Amino acid sequence: MVGLLEKKSIFARLKLALEKMKHKEYIIPFSGLKEGKHKFKYSIENKFFVSFGYDEFNAAKISLEVVLNKQATMLELDLIGEGTVNVNCDLTGESYDQPINSHLELVVKFGEEFNNEDDEILIIPHGDHQINVGQYIYEMLVLAVPSKRIHPGVLDGTMESDILKKLEELQPKETIKNKDKTDPRWDALKNLLTDK
Repeated sequence: MVGLLEKKSIFARLKLALEKMKHKEYIIPFSGLKEGKHKFKYSIENKFFVSFGYDEFNAAKISLEVVLNKQATMLELDLIGEGTVNVNCDLTGESYDQPINSHLELVVKFGEEFNNEDDEILIIPHGDHQINVGQYIYEMLVLAVPSKRIHPGVLDGTMESDILKKLEELQPKETIKNKDKTDPRWDALKNLLTDK
């Protein structure tokens, strides 16, 4: 029984080590940096999202800047992303470039053990000398894209599409028949209110 628990523990540590190495270009070594602000620039493309198993973007071109403010007892990270992702319209299926602007502030504190349960505060062990911001970049950028994706041509009416024409044909037509005629039971109830 003890052997099985030891194997699970080793497997869990190995899995954690592999996750940390997965996006090694997004690891920021802060131990050799002086106190103050330091800037890191990244260019994010679609392969970044695919590496997380996210395949809803056709293409991506995002400029990302990470500002690390190193202080004596903590780190402050300011992530700023700006660019476009190519997505399919939810109504027509046509692809288009969706502009995104995103911003995330993250405070990194030191503690006894790793804890990322809070969205804005990350606690890392005292002995760590680097931080991997890949997961935070991924979450920030994916959440910056609107959940309902509509082609700009649909919104301004300039898009010509067979799908849009079919949707307009199938749209329910409003009928204004019997607008003045009401149900006599409701009329009786209305009279109760006005007879006071």
